[in-house]
Amino acid sequence: MTDKTPAQLADTAGDAIRALNHATLSSPREDWQYPGDAYSVVGNLAYMARMLPQAIEQTAQLLKRLEGEGHLKSDRDTLAADLEAAYAGLTIAAGAAETLRGALDRAQNGLGAVAYKE
Repeated sequence: MTDKTPAQLADTAGDAIRALNHATLSSPREDWQYPGDAYSVVGNLAYMARMLPQAIEQTAQLLKRLEGEGHLKSDRDTLAADLEAAYAGLTIAAGAAETLRGALDRAQNGLGAVAYKE
């Protein structure tokens, strides 16, 4: 599908959100002035949030595999605590992404009935 690494793809996603932040800063602009514009952005953000838990879980799976194979160490000699923090953080992040998706779906549903008035 792509020759980019997972880290590069995550970097690209971050850059895309930064570009979105810049693009939505200016209003009005030709491509950012109608409720339908907001509806589309919110829907696409919900799609992104829907995909995040899988990416987070697969990141945790990589760490668990490497841990099981004995390929991990800690520069602080606190590997167990470091991994516990990493796994807990990833679990919380996956749940937060699901909460974000639900909130964005709710926002998009609300925007579905909103129209521009001259």
